[in-house]
Amino acid sequence: MTIEKKQVSKTSQIRIDVHLDNENLPINIEWDADDADFDGKESAKGMMLSIFDGLQQNAMRIDLWTQDMNVEEMNLFMFQTLATMADTFERATGNKELSDEMRDFVHHFGHKANVFGPDHQH
Repeated sequence: MTIEKKQVSKTSQIRIDVHLDNENLPINIEWDADDADFDGKESAKGMMLSIFDGLQQNAMRIDLWTQDMNVEEMNLFMFQTLATMADTFERATGNKELSDEMRDFVHHFGHKANVFGPDHQH
């Protein structure tokens, strides 16, 4: 079976500006995108960008956070990122069993990182 290559019908850009101090540490991260539902740039305290190189079979990543991102915010950022990774994995592979195992770990992580409110029940 031959798979046809699809024609590009649109190109969209995502722009990330990282403002650094004199020691090359992030002070501010701003981003915008052609398809965003807002105008102008948005500020962020942290970001994780993963890109998979199919030729090298290698994942490359950029993890950045600003100096004013506190530990509680990092805990929540990591919790939310891990949770969405489980959802992405299930959508991409259809492997619900392994995705549910990832979600179990994420829930455990959330408890250990204290991201749940006092009324949360397992």
